[in-house]
Amino acid sequence: MRAQLVQKWRPTLALVLGGGLAGTLILSLIGLVALRYLGPEIGFRNAALLLGTLILLATSFLGWLLVRLLLSPIRALNAYAAQTRSHPGQTIDPPEQSGTVELHNMARNVVDMAEHLRNREMTIRSFTDHVSHEIKTPVSAIRAAAELIEDGGALSADDQKLLTQIDGAARQIEEQLTALREVARAREMSHQGSSKIDALSNWLRQEFADLGLSLSGTDLLFPIGESGLKIILAHLLNNARDQGAQRVDITARLQPTGLELRVSDDGPGISPGNAAQIFDPFFTTKRAKGGTGMGLTILRNMLSVHGGDISLHPSKRGACFVISFAAAPSR
Repeated sequence: MRAQLVQKWRPTLALVLGGGLAGTLILSLIGLVALRYLGPEIGFRNAALLLGTLILLATSFLGWLLVRLLLSPIRALNAYAAQTRSHPGQTIDPPEQSGTVELHNMARNVVDMAEHLRNREMTIRSFTDHVSHEIKTPVSAIRAAAELIEDGGALSADDQKLLTQIDGAARQIEEQLTALREVARAREMSHQGSSKIDALSNWLRQEFADLGLSLSGTDLLFPIGESGLKIILAHLLNNARDQGAQRVDITARLQPTGLELRVSDDGPGISPGNAAQIFDPFFTTKRAKGGTGMGLTILRNMLSVHGGDISLHPSKRGACFVISFAAAPSR
């Protein structure tokens, strides 16, 4: 059952701000009037000390109200949003402090939006698992039947060719189902923490020794765990290698809009026609080699969990992918 925000009376933002300004003005006026009439009675020094104490107490009370009604609810809502983003698969308790009517309504809308997104992700995952299970069963039966027919022997060349095509099609369907499940998991995958390319430099040079790697900006901190950054670089470098690239430049730098990671190679590049489709699910130019066309889709989904995105930039030679994070982390 969905957790609800605590229901109670809440002032409007206009009342809080107006009351704070009016209280400040009234305190000033009362101080001037009281000092004028108390001064001759108890002495101006004592009157000033008394009024100063009273004004300090009243101001402290107004400050406490502003903190309780404005600052604390905003901080609580910000913490809730951060936890929801960091743990997309978990149910996070909504903030109890919601301050004014406007802040309460905003908090309720944020909670509703977070639950809507969570339910949508669960629906996608459930649907993916269901479709994968329902399709995998008949595909397994087709493969089993193909193996039995092949084991029976006495097949003509044409029949054997047809049987091979049937088995290949069944394998391809299984590969697509696996890729589909990986896409659904990528939207839930969260590589918490931060990482630098510098921590992966040795692994990169060992794993991709056949590529001439150029690394720069390796000390910049990315808002994604080392495992996530490793997956991103491995996929892009494997793609470059498969396309026949000999050199790959990996450059991280701070831009006015945030942190950017640029991976460019000297391969044949991507044709304009294919460039418009490379992020589409199931689009691939390596179908004959077992490609599923889901790799870049998985990367984009995984990056979206961490507030990032990936895009293809025009390049005079080879392919150039740019991973960007809107918020620039500190070094």
